[in-house]
Formats: sequence, C-alpha cells, structure tokens
Amino acid sequence: MLRAPSIRVFCEWVGKHERQFQLSGGLRLTWSAPRRLPWLLVISFAVFVADRLSKTWIVAHIPLGGAIPVFDHVLRISHWTNEGAAFSMFAGWASAKTVNHTLTVVNFLVASGVLVALILLGRRISLVTVALALILGGAIGNVHDRIAYGAVIDFIEVHINIYHWHYHWPDFNVADSSIVTGACLLFLDSIRSHKKTDELDAV
Repeated sequence: MLRAPSIRVFCEWVGKHERQFQLSGGLRLTWSAPRRLPWLLVISFAVFVADRLSKTWIVAHIPLGGAIPVFDHVLRISHWTNEGAAFSMFAGWASAKTVNHTLTVVNFLVASGVLVALILLGRRISLVTVALALILGGAIGNVHDRIAYGAVIDFIEVHINIYHWHYHWPDFNVADSSIVTGACLLFLDSIRSHKKTDELDAV
C-alpha cells in the first residue's frame, strides 16, 4: 500500500516531467506530463474498492439466488452471477466459458485504452478525465471478477412499475454503475462541445 509520502513524491515527479519530440520538417511536439493523473487514478481505485467491498459483503451475507428487499416491488439487494456483459448482455449467446474469456479480453483492452487516454489527457481534471477514471475503475472491477470467479457478481435488482406495466431491469453492480455513469458524462461532454461549436459558427 502506498504511503502519503510516496504519493507526494510520485505527484512531484509527474509534475516536473515534460518532453519535446522532434518531427520531420522541423516540427516539434511537446508532451506535458499528466500532472493530475494520480488523482484521477485515486477515483478509479475508489471505484474498484467500493465494488470489491460490496461484492465481498454480498457473497458473505446473501446466498446465491437470494435477495433482501429494500423497497417492496422496486429495489432488492440480490446475489447473482452474470457470465455476460454489463446488465447481463450477451449472457447465453454461447458457452459460459467462451463468453467469459471473450469479455475478459474485451474489458482488459478497454481498460488499457482508457488508461492510455488518461495518461494523454491527465494534465487537468475535467468532465472527460473524470468519466474515463470512472470507466477504468469499473472495467478493472469486472475484469477481476471474471478472472477470479469466471463470472461477474451482480446484486442490485431494480423493478420498474408503471400502472400495469412491469419491467425487471437486469441486475447490476457498482462497477456497471460506474461504467455507465462515465459513459453518460462523456455523452454530456460531447453535447456541450457540439453546442459550443454551433455557437462559434453562429458568430
């Protein structure tokens, strides 16, 4: 576990490093160190810890297939395993082993790509970098489950009841919530960016 001095030293090291790259034609590309990267990784780590603690509690206190009602006919804390993707997508499409291996690779590649994006964009805290940090933490949380258990542990069970219409939302977990929240923030940022572009074009 990193102690506070170690984190401070790492932050100082990151903050001092800047590189210039010479390109063809005499062009220079300056790469600024991702000074805020350590704090963004703290967000990812917090998501991972929350995901692990919640799942550990579920496994210890609720038998597989069991549930604890929170709000009758609306919300239950359950215990299920999911061989598919987030919200049980792709579950049952092929053998559980094949689906799990495929999604493990996909999630690992996504997490790697998001980490690279964080390194490139980590000079400041923004809506995009926070979103990427949330996605990274959630992806790592679900990859851990697939490697350790061969499936993802889901435990948040939501039922939507509107008059005579009833829908059971696929069970999910903290990691899924973090990934979806991050994706929503990216979508929100894209909307803001398009709006700013439209305003500049109108001037």
